[in-house]
Amino acid sequence: MKIVGLMSGTSYDGVDVVAAEFTRDGETLTLRPLGHRSLDYPDDLRAEIGALLPPAATTIEAVCRLDNRLGEVFAEAAAAGVELAGGTADAVVSPGQTVFHWVDAGRVRGTLQLGAPARVAARVGVPVLYDLRSADVAAGGQGAPLVPAFDALLLDAAAGPRAALNLGGIANLTVVAPGAPVLGYDVGPANALLDAAARRFLDRPCDLDGARAAAGRVHSRLLGLLLDEPYYAAAAPKSTGKELFHAGYLDAKLAALGEPVGADDVLATLTELTARTVADACDRHGVTEVIAAGGGVRNPTLRARLAALGEGRWRLRTTDELGVPAQAKEAYAFALLGWLSWHGLPGAIPSVTGASRAVVLGSWTPSGPPFAATPAEPPRRLVVVP
Repeated sequence: MKIVGLMSGTSYDGVDVVAAEFTRDGETLTLRPLGHRSLDYPDDLRAEIGALLPPAATTIEAVCRLDNRLGEVFAEAAAAGVELAGGTADAVVSPGQTVFHWVDAGRVRGTLQLGAPARVAARVGVPVLYDLRSADVAAGGQGAPLVPAFDALLLDAAAGPRAALNLGGIANLTVVAPGAPVLGYDVGPANALLDAAARRFLDRPCDLDGARAAAGRVHSRLLGLLLDEPYYAAAAPKSTGKELFHAGYLDAKLAALGEPVGADDVLATLTELTARTVADACDRHGVTEVIAAGGGVRNPTLRARLAALGEGRWRLRTTDELGVPAQAKEAYAFALLGWLSWHGLPGAIPSVTGASRAVVLGSWTPSGPPFAATPAEPPRRLVVVP
């Protein structure tokens, strides 16, 4: 079965596209990567997304317009994925762009992703799976993270406690260990605050290669204020996003500091924040190996700091060594979730999300008859019987 997976994360800088072929032999599911691409969003679309995200106010009109514009972008991305698949695919997984994750006193009450799946289905002519988080939320779960289902199958728990780390806008961790339930949760910000600082101080979307952070020094008082965030001490299951870690959050911390801090030092401090919170989580679970993916692995300053903090306790690797491109791992994970949903299998792990039961994820938008159903002649009249 060939599935196209799309992913647009909390950094909202573009969409990652993959095509994967799945074959099953007994208890083993084989994934053959067929290729991946990254499609950058134009500046005006990034601005449109940013203008709608919390804590900004918005309108239903703005939501509708963005939903359909993103749908057109995802449709083009899906078409590129079908090309990667050799011209045909059985399904597309288009989870959409998260614009709000409603967390109230640690409990997720709802979640909203935009991306007009009907536009995607119309473009590629195959069923599209979308809205992957809501079923888990309805079962009492966090609706995130969902990637641990992929990590739990990929990593061998028998090899000892190991962690899969994703460094996107938010850093999230999956932990597998012999005889223990799979754990997974959002640790805190990875690129979210770093990118906000780059826009604020450098007028750039990011600190390329962590160069400015490498030139700065960690400001101990600012780091202390940042580490005081209650989210870090909250027990899992937990999830977060730019509803908490946004540019206004950073501005408030800098204002509370009461003294100016240079751009390079802010970036160095935020890099240390991510490295420290991730390393603390890894140490807490006693892992011996951390396998990283996501845009943050392309930041040598952040990677070097993580490796230094783990030295002597755990080894830092990337998913490239396991055959999964680090930049495209989440898109491949969503392709897997599509395979599971297609076969009526749960995709979220209750020990990760806190849901009361494991649920099949997502809603399908068909293109023509659902799946392999035989097309029927349309009825010509309706009869109502008592």
